[in-house]
Amino acid sequence: MAAANCFKHGTNLPVSANLRHKQPPPRSSFIGNNGLKGNRSMVLMVGMCGGHGNGKASKRAGMIRCGRGIEDFIGGDLVRFDLGRWLSDVEEHKALAVYSPHEGGYEGRYLNRLTYQGYYFLDLSARGLGDPETTLTKVHPVCPPHLGKQPISRWYFPPEVDYRLAALPPKAKGLVVWIIEAKVLSKAELQFLALLPTLRPKVRVIAECGNWRKFVWKPLKEISGLTANEA
Repeated sequence: MAAANCFKHGTNLPVSANLRHKQPPPRSSFIGNNGLKGNRSMVLMVGMCGGHGNGKASKRAGMIRCGRGIEDFIGGDLVRFDLGRWLSDVEEHKALAVYSPHEGGYEGRYLNRLTYQGYYFLDLSARGLGDPETTLTKVHPVCPPHLGKQPISRWYFPPEVDYRLAALPPKAKGLVVWIIEAKVLSKAELQFLALLPTLRPKVRVIAECGNWRKFVWKPLKEISGLTANEA
């Protein structure tokens, strides 16, 4: 009733009453005027103000385009376009030094692909491995902890690699010796691991020698410093 009386006597409405009836302009009009409607790439307009020698300020607009890839829709941890090269390098070099991200988990994609090819795995840690040549290819002694009360004893175990090679199924493609924390191994120990596939043709060696921003690998012979004649 108060609003009707104001219109009747020619009095203007208060500002708060007028604001309720205003509609914001549609966003599509801004996009259409700038010619950006329907563009798949995101465009960012950046305004910059800078002074020149004459003291006058000028405005410059820069355009940044952010392209989209298939990894933006599927996920970078699910798509591995280098799995084919990974399999070919394992068969060609037979011993690889891998570098995985610090958060871990990415190496499982490459391990599973070797599993699909018919490989079986022997997971070992370089810490406490001892002499790799003795542990992997020879009968080696192991001294259990005596805790200060039991007598010191020594047990003998069969070669880790030869024992598992003998237990492989007939249709198995081979055995992959996957060694974690291989960065603590010496140069001579890495050289033996690089030569192990030569001594045991059905063995492949994967050594985790460090970390990197993404999962990468190199031939273990290059990392250990073996020359072509020695290999």
